Amino acid sequence: MATSVDIDKITEKQTELVQHIKRYATTDGSHSTAIASLHFSRTSYLEGPVYAVQGPALCIIVQGAKKFMVAESSYCYDPFHYLVVSLDLPHIGQITQADPQFPLLCMSLHFEPELIFDIIQNTGLSMSVESNSHRGMFVGEINLPLLDACCRLVRLLETPQDIPALAAFVIREIFYRILQAEQGDFLKQIGISDSHARKIAEVTRLIKQEFAKPLRIENLAMAANMSVASLHRHFKQVTAMSPLQYQKQLRLQEARRLLLSSQINAADAGFQVGYESPSQFSREYARMFGLPPKSDAKHLRDSLSLSSN
Repeated sequence: MATSVDIDKITEKQTELVQHIKRYATTDGSHSTAIASLHFSRTSYLEGPVYAVQGPALCIIVQGAKKFMVAESSYCYDPFHYLVVSLDLPHIGQITQADPQFPLLCMSLHFEPELIFDIIQNTGLSMSVESNSHRGMFVGEINLPLLDACCRLVRLLETPQDIPALAAFVIREIFYRILQAEQGDFLKQIGISDSHARKIAEVTRLIKQEFAKPLRIENLAMAANMSVASLHRHFKQVTAMSPLQYQKQLRLQEARRLLLSSQINAADAGFQVGYESPSQFSREYARMFGLPPKSDAKHLRDSLSLSSN
């Protein structure tokens, strides 16, 4: 349990991160940094629901609050809790606390499973393949050692000449702190090559690569060296959805992007993402986004136009 001294120091570190993120993220949106895996985001208004695919990342909010929804599960994180996502996951994001005076400020640190395996292998942390899979995301409690390492990483942006020599070491420390935490075993599984979680991550990568093509469950099971039944069971445990539901979310999110970013009509958008039946596409699109494709695209454009005025 954190002491009052720890809480004061945590608040001090968060205040430092707020100032850094404000400096590098002066406008709403996502901002890359000189450290390739480190991104900042800023949002000055309540936003959502936003449909997206989140890749493997540690997300730390230093101001504001956000909800991350996958299927029927919700994960809330704020300055007291961080979020870890260990594989590509379609989700719905919703900002629950933000305004122009105190915008939501977040740092995201992207990672590869190989980094997790390397840390485990070289630090003596216990490593075992579990029979049951863990969900591919979790929320943990912010602690002082983690925030201290995050501050040191962000400070490197002030001395870019030090980034090539030091950034990788600080990033390793950050994920070492996560692996040491109460839910660190959830993250360990993605670093172990023979774990079910790692195999499911590979399956999601394959589905994402060819989401517009018909889903061949037998081929995916063969690629993962799993039976079809085992693939379905572990895929649901890790992603909270079936492979077919996962593919459908990818298809519909891409169709929505196409409708918003081009003059393509709804039928063509459906065909491009793999639907053969326009009526089925329209039906499933409306079920996911609440409006038929054409109406939803108009609503989104109108909303963007209003927000930019």
